[in-house]
Amino acid sequence: QVQLVESGGGLAQAGDSLRLSCLVSGGSFSIYGAGWFRQAPGQEREFVAAISYHGGSTYYGDSVKGRFTISRDNAKNTVFLQMNSLKPEDTGVYYCAVGQWVAVRANEYEYWGQGTQVTVSS
Repeated sequence: QVQLVESGGGLAQAGDSLRLSCLVSGGSFSIYGAGWFRQAPGQEREFVAAISYHGGSTYYGDSVKGRFTISRDNAKNTVFLQMNSLKPEDTGVYYCAVGQWVAVRANEYEYWGQGTQVTVSS
């Protein structure tokens, strides 16, 4: 059973930075593509960032390009999301996901974490 546990969310002010972590257990993390998505109240889940199994390819949603960085440490079964220059519109629940392929669509990921709340005040 593959399990994902996100951490690092919390309260921040506009312009601050946060670093999210996602620890993956129970599977072969080093062969999974990984992604981060977020969902604000009343809105659909939004693609944030994705990274290939080897870390050599990364993809970002337009709203976070240049501010967020996705990375991974296969030795630690962990994927990270470094979020800089946070804005109030970055507020939402952030979810980590892994699957057979790196993808920007949520339905292409097989396993999901429970999410971590990020709240950015102005």
